[in-house]
Amino acid sequence: MKKPELLSPAGNMESLYAAIEGGCDAIYLSGTLYGARSYAANFTNEQLKEAVSYAHMYNVKVYVTINTLIYEAEVKRFLEYVDYLVSIFVDAVIVQDIGMMDLLRSIYPDLEIHASTQMHIHNLEGVKLLEELGLKRVVLARETPIELISEIKDNSSIEIEIFVHGALCISYSGQCLMSSLIGGRSGNRGTCAQCCRQPYDLYSDGKKQNKEQYLLSTKDLNTLDYIPSLMDINVDSLKIEGRMKRPEYVYLITSLYRKVIDSYFSSGKVEVSSLEQKEIEKIFHRGFSKGFLFHEENNQFVNEFRPNHMGIPMGVVKDIKGSFVEIELTDNLEIGDGIRILGEKEDFGTTIDVIWKGKEKIKIARKKDTVTIPFKENVSKGSLVVKTTDKEQLERLKDQISKKLRKVPISCFLEAKKGSPIRLKLEEGKCQCEVESDFIVEESSTSPMTKERIKKQIEKLGGTVYSLKELSINMDDSIFIPIQKLNELRRLGIEKLTEKRLFRDNILKKEYHKNIPDFPLKKERSVYVTTLEQYEKIKNKEYDEIYIDGCIFYEIRNSKSILKIPRVQEHLKSTEEKVLVGELGSVAYYKDSVSDFSLNVVNSYSIAFLHGLGVRKVTLSYELNDYQIERMITEYHNRYKKNPCLEMIVSGPIEAMVMKYNLFEKYHLKGQNNKLVDKYHNQFPIKWKDGYVYIYHYQPRKLVDLEKYYAMGITCLRDSF
Repeated sequence: MKKPELLSPAGNMESLYAAIEGGCDAIYLSGTLYGARSYAANFTNEQLKEAVSYAHMYNVKVYVTINTLIYEAEVKRFLEYVDYLVSIFVDAVIVQDIGMMDLLRSIYPDLEIHASTQMHIHNLEGVKLLEELGLKRVVLARETPIELISEIKDNSSIEIEIFVHGALCISYSGQCLMSSLIGGRSGNRGTCAQCCRQPYDLYSDGKKQNKEQYLLSTKDLNTLDYIPSLMDINVDSLKIEGRMKRPEYVYLITSLYRKVIDSYFSSGKVEVSSLEQKEIEKIFHRGFSKGFLFHEENNQFVNEFRPNHMGIPMGVVKDIKGSFVEIELTDNLEIGDGIRILGEKEDFGTTIDVIWKGKEKIKIARKKDTVTIPFKENVSKGSLVVKTTDKEQLERLKDQISKKLRKVPISCFLEAKKGSPIRLKLEEGKCQCEVESDFIVEESSTSPMTKERIKKQIEKLGGTVYSLKELSINMDDSIFIPIQKLNELRRLGIEKLTEKRLFRDNILKKEYHKNIPDFPLKKERSVYVTTLEQYEKIKNKEYDEIYIDGCIFYEIRNSKSILKIPRVQEHLKSTEEKVLVGELGSVAYYKDSVSDFSLNVVNSYSIAFLHGLGVRKVTLSYELNDYQIERMITEYHNRYKKNPCLEMIVSGPIEAMVMKYNLFEKYHLKGQNNKLVDKYHNQFPIKWKDGYVYIYHYQPRKLVDLEKYYAMGITCLRDSF
């Protein structure tokens, strides 16, 4: 068993300080460009440089997320940004876009690249492909079960990173178009509107099935009790979600996972107290889940009651007197705390600025007290009151962060011989340096220097990141050394050691070259069908290829038939058929393939990457507009001097989301007409297919003026049913 890396989030410098003080081994963060959390504060270029230097002082690595899809018009700026990241010595970049991944590995072969969870890697074949391409690490899909992770670890040598705590997407990451389709805010572009946290009603054959409304809002992942299982299979990195969270949250969660990892590694035991779990509940939670990682029960995966911080119970409304509420406390309440009173239809929150106990104003009320607070909203007797912000907790955590108790231990070796300069050697890990004084050691006639006095001066490392682990002194008897010279030598040694520790070799940049096939220009049509009835309707129409789901494929197979492989496949199965594939593992595994929209192709480099792997036809993303398509094809011609073979979906229902969470099981759905309905009365069809639940956009796609796409260079236009 090896000790895994603990990887913490940072949305700003304060969170970075908090993560480091909490004990992380590495931090992931984003600059102002191309990060999948655009609404976090994020880091300017100057702040990134400061962050990298600061983290490296503590031997903490920094991984920068550039994990959005990159449109053709952005590639030049994207590369300039990566050039900057390389120049400030970031330890790795985290990438979603397959074209940019391929471009970066070509021009920066020594740059460490991590495949983002947005890349939708969830099987051994996908992992092996990225390993062969030279990537250092894969962040597996959050839905990947521990048994499959173990199988992947046993059959690959690439590093594996797993999310262990924080918010969960209901959809497979990188496979959700819902926010993009509804409001133009793409989750693949870092601007997700969190449609899954919105209220919905569920109808089956016209009958409402739900009582609560937050049907897609997941609980938060919490695996503190399960970390030993991940350590036993040698997972390389354990990742905490939370770039949008406050520094105190980052510190608390990081410190608890640090404690668990260290405890299990040193003693084989882990104990997480109920008090520690309560601390997590206080600072933020939506209810907790062990995730599909550890086989969470389907009906326990979602918190359909509320999409926000649940807080902790702290009282019950006893009475209402005008604009005042009387609360019987089950926990302490303090000025500055945040509370929420839970109603049947709506919740109301406030920050406490005055507390009355009887006729007396107090600052802190205790458990079992009955207190009165001003509250203008209309609430009911008996309503539960929860604490959503604990002032005492936040102040305590802020104080712990500000103390900066984390230190880098160093070893020192000092030599002081008469007639020679003082020599000081410093070591930290594999890094070492040696300095000597401009003072020549003299014989002492009155007060000779002692080892105790030397140690007292050398260990004065306050104001630095260092602490003295050990000091070895080799000195003559009866020598004189001015205290000032010892201090100067210590400062000189620390400066030189720091310089050596922060030094990194420059990464060389190469030219981009790629050999890809040339395809003939064609004007073809294809169609996708899922049922025998649909096939009967289109079988006599002039389609060049027909994509067919596996459930009916072998009943209607013919010379035009192409088997559609599901885009979630934890274990791939062999076939001799031509196939339509929707994820990288299938791209690597199957021959004679067409790639589907779910590979998120939005630039010419992604097209070339897939053609280079043997994909004979590449389907473009739904998220492209006409201008972007035209520019992408133009740049492809200009760069490669060849024609791509491209397909566009022009009509039919749009798969907006694919989930491992099973709404059909949760609500015992049996009808064929199942829909989610949002607050604007939009109806989203849902289907059970391939062992997963698919949510479809309420508006089918219907493009017109199709000839213009052939004129742009599109080879094939697809209808779907």
